Amino acid sequence: MRRWAGPLSVLGGLGAYAVLAPTAWVYADTAHCRASVANVPETPVALVLGAGIWRDQPSPLLARRLDLAAELYRRGKVKVLLVSGDNRVKGYDEPTVMRAYLAGKGVPERKVVRDFAGLDTWDSCARAKRIFGVTRLTVVTQDFHLPRAVALCRAAGIEAWGVGDDSMGGGRTQATLNGYAREPLAMMKAMGNLALRPDPALLGKAEPGVKQALASP
Repeated sequence: MRRWAGPLSVLGGLGAYAVLAPTAWVYADTAHCRASVANVPETPVALVLGAGIWRDQPSPLLARRLDLAAELYRRGKVKVLLVSGDNRVKGYDEPTVMRAYLAGKGVPERKVVRDFAGLDTWDSCARAKRIFGVTRLTVVTQDFHLPRAVALCRAAGIEAWGVGDDSMGGGRTQATLNGYAREPLAMMKAMGNLALRPDPALLGKAEPGVKQALASP
């Protein structure tokens, strides 16, 4: 063990660097694109990323994302909310639950557009551009996820800003800590998307929902 202690320490250090370096780079690269609700520039659309539902209610983390999106709408920072989530399984419909929650917060349903094929962060960003024709948006998620989300949306060809929720407290502390712990590994996967920019898992025809919502009174 003494003989191998040095080489193993070096390998461990290199492994930690390989895991943490992409996260550090993305944090630095997107710093100028992340802002508070009060300071973020106005954009036509807010992209709200799914984060799980419990039957007909959003998870605690998702509820906070939706609260932030509703506040952006009330302040006039955005005009339309694009809610992107998973609907692959019958009876599990993130976008519809998200829209219903926003309606309860005073956002008109005609101003909420659903993307049923936002299977992960890259797919949500890529579909926002390629399916819904969004070229400028504010992405809304948790702070631990925000640098990656902004980077992926910008890689998809969108002028993206980001607003995040710290989500600590209020019964969300453990989920938030878990999110921070998982993020370096998720970032390693994201590096492949940033480099290769693959097609999302589900494409399909262009949808006019965002354009129609922007034109509605």
